[in-house]
Amino acid sequence: MIPGFTEHTTGPLAYSIGGAGPPLLMLHGFPQTRAMWARIAPELAQTHTVICPDLPGYGTSGKPERLDAYSFRAMARAMLGLMDHLGHGGFDLVGHDRGARVAHRLALDAPGRVRRVALLDIVPTHRLLSDLRWPVARAYYHWFFLAQPAPFPERMIAADPDAYYQSCLLGWGGAQLSDFDADQLARYRAAWRDPDTIRGMCNDYRATLEIDMDHDSADADARIACPALILFGSTGAMAGHYDVPATWAPRCTDMRAQAIPGGHFFPDTAPDATLAALRTMLAKGAGA
Repeated sequence: MIPGFTEHTTGPLAYSIGGAGPPLLMLHGFPQTRAMWARIAPELAQTHTVICPDLPGYGTSGKPERLDAYSFRAMARAMLGLMDHLGHGGFDLVGHDRGARVAHRLALDAPGRVRRVALLDIVPTHRLLSDLRWPVARAYYHWFFLAQPAPFPERMIAADPDAYYQSCLLGWGGAQLSDFDADQLARYRAAWRDPDTIRGMCNDYRATLEIDMDHDSADADARIACPALILFGSTGAMAGHYDVPATWAPRCTDMRAQAIPGGHFFPDTAPDATLAALRTMLAKGAGA
């Protein structure tokens, strides 16, 4: 995979690209970077042109000051700008965690661009926040901690970024640090030790409460038009608190769902199973 940069209204976007064939955009989640696809993207690049960006505020992409740059709609537009820059009209789309929420918004806002979409280990944002139950709030407390006014969470996290973000990696499904590839973990640590990245990731969550919920409330009945694959960790927090496929069924026109062994971070901890599921989607279509 070859690294690259392009400019967008949110600032520079860092990405890696490799392979040849139909374009495939892959979006990482919190608290990671595009390095999370290191054991998956090169395999998919055997049949596709794979593009893995760092989301705005993450990794080596720009860290905008404006809060509205972190809404899922703004980040989706940034991803469309990247694909325009690379000359791709329609494309397949994969997202995990925050990247899956960007992918969901992108599929709703630009249905003519997304051929197939895979959403990894999320329930719809509107469902999670509008029907919040205390066990989910306890498991996903970070949504509300990170969204507190600056600089409160930033200062607390900066005291020991590794301790805080590793507690996130080890939650939501009971992983161990040894489950994560050492090189990928080193790249995550390098990113989250940057104070600007800490601020960017906090702003991502602030934007969800201040901006995204209004967008999602307006689109509460909207359905994804393209085939959708819903993957979820079999022992993750989402599967423990929700019937994940049932939360997506009313929001999709063509859906297939599959559990993957492990918790929330199964693309890291079970890359082979994740790869197999994505290959099936890309080969046959999610509704096959």
